[in-house]
Amino acid sequence: MSASSLEIEKEKKHGLSGVLAFFRLFLGNRATRRIIKSLLKEVEVNGEKRPLLDICLAYFAGVIKKGLPPMARFISEVFSGWLKFALALLRTDDKFAKELLADPATRRGVILVFKTIALNGLTIPLPFEAPFFIVWNFTNMCNLRCIHCYQRAGANVRELTYEEKLKLVDELDKMFVCGVALSGGEPTIHPHFLDIVAEISRRGMYAAVATNGIALADMDFVRKMKKAGMRYVEISLDHSKPEIHDKFRGVPGAWEKTVRGIQNCVKEGFFTAIATTVTKFNIDDVENMIDLAEDLGVRRIVFFNFVPVGRGRDNYKIDLTPEEREEFLKLLARETRRRKIEIVTTAPQYGRVILQETEGELAAPTHFVPALKLGIYKAAIEFIGGCGAGRVYCAIEPDGTVTPCVFMPIPRGNIRERSFYEIWKYDELMNKFRDRRTFTGSVCSRCKYRDICGGCRARAFSYFGDPLADDPGCIYCRALYYKIVEEGPARTPLYEVISWKY
Repeated sequence: MSASSLEIEKEKKHGLSGVLAFFRLFLGNRATRRIIKSLLKEVEVNGEKRPLLDICLAYFAGVIKKGLPPMARFISEVFSGWLKFALALLRTDDKFAKELLADPATRRGVILVFKTIALNGLTIPLPFEAPFFIVWNFTNMCNLRCIHCYQRAGANVRELTYEEKLKLVDELDKMFVCGVALSGGEPTIHPHFLDIVAEISRRGMYAAVATNGIALADMDFVRKMKKAGMRYVEISLDHSKPEIHDKFRGVPGAWEKTVRGIQNCVKEGFFTAIATTVTKFNIDDVENMIDLAEDLGVRRIVFFNFVPVGRGRDNYKIDLTPEEREEFLKLLARETRRRKIEIVTTAPQYGRVILQETEGELAAPTHFVPALKLGIYKAAIEFIGGCGAGRVYCAIEPDGTVTPCVFMPIPRGNIRERSFYEIWKYDELMNKFRDRRTFTGSVCSRCKYRDICGGCRARAFSYFGDPLADDPGCIYCRALYYKIVEEGPARTPLYEVISWKY
């Protein structure tokens, strides 16, 4: 990416920051909430029913110009003037806000925030009425056998039928979920994959995939995926050296096919990312991986926090020590300031580390947003910061079971028995994640960085059998980690996991 295009990307993100800050500045009173509720009512435009707020946002962005009923046009004009005024006060160029809001997935996110505030008020953190995005473990089928697999891919389950999958997509659409990431197992080898991608995209949701990249070595398949509406492709690559990656993935020749898949996706213009799970196997290869990512032309590299769950539970000793993780996160903080590529990590401690290492200049609100200048973005951190499990996202298993996170196998219900909305809205454990005062640990619950980190809830569960406990991977919890080294992690029996109640 050229220096000029990089600056444009940064300005776009600042535009989004302005929109988020606008929420806090203007949406915190009851009168505004009443107005928002009225904007959530559906209006028919060009034969399609859409929330009036979606129409207003699309009108502001220039997406809708014709076919509006007179009252909808009038309200859209008033709303556009109000939004321009707010963005001007925040010194945010409305050009980039318009570009962001031209994307239906972004508009869905705005509607979701408005809806949440209208129904619940402006609280910290926001108890969102739906997840911003969902990781859907689409299938347990897989063509690799990775030692760190959180899913134990290959195990037989009664997967959702094609009709059940379509029904699920319809419900997610109606809840204004912004994006769906298909994962697995390996989603690209499932016969329903392209059809469901097309349906997600048709509904205006952001279609993403987390894949090992083997199937993407076939350029014809990559083109079919693009035609179906896929927008974001995250491909796992665990080492810059082929032999180490292949050992980690359990299949010789995997590295070569994965790299070819990455190259194909970059060539086809996808937003392409490399995903690397950091363990003792590759902690010394981080800078080499960033170099490789830049050489391959991807836009982002994501360093995943290792969570000892699934097959990874049998290999928990490959986990980093708290000291290793702290130095690794400090390295990322340094690299993000000098590299053009986006550097992201799922370790929630990064929110604290980058604030400390840059003396408050940069912030990393969540693991799906790269570090940005703190400034106006501070308005967003308080609402969405730290571990997002059960707060801004959740997971759906191949059989329709809903869990707070793909790394946290605590069933909260099944969409074959209850609606997804009921599970998301009313589940007791999900709601505990939304109020960090419920944490049971002695460190995370009292930490001054609790609202921008909160520790990894999946790691707390994996090590202690309690998702509200402390995260032993943090430098502030090192005493807990070394106790685990001596005694071993708490081994919660499978029947207790299945019947977990809060």
